[in-house]
Amino acid sequence: MKIAVIDGQGGGIGRVVIEKIRQEFEQKVHIVALGTNGLATAAMLKSGANEGGTGENAIVVNAKKADIIVGSIMLLVPDSMTGELTDKMAGAIARSEAKKVLIPLNKCDVYIAGAVSEPLPHYIDYCINIIKELMGGKKNV
Repeated sequence: MKIAVIDGQGGGIGRVVIEKIRQEFEQKVHIVALGTNGLATAAMLKSGANEGGTGENAIVVNAKKADIIVGSIMLLVPDSMTGELTDKMAGAIARSEAKKVLIPLNKCDVYIAGAVSEPLPHYIDYCINIIKELMGGKKNV
């Protein structure tokens, strides 16, 4: 199972997501840390990712190869993350056949009706539960 965790800016959300995935699944999953910048990638690699890539091409190429993509809802919004997320990145993520587990942060003027505003750690726990459910259907973990 290949899980791509995508983040930008300082990589803080991706770092915590990867730490939680490692705690839950240990080495049973292959985690690819994809950062919109080098700082984000480095933070995610330090938290236990198997490999990492930085920038538009790395995200576009690896979005196609992932079974699951994890990150904030901003991944689907071009020019989000203070302009770090390009049209090409958002398009590749949206078109990927991977299951997408997205954290509903309201930082890019996108609001999810029905989503309650909760602390980030709660959202990350929800992500881990969704990944567990998605992996339950797979025989080879």
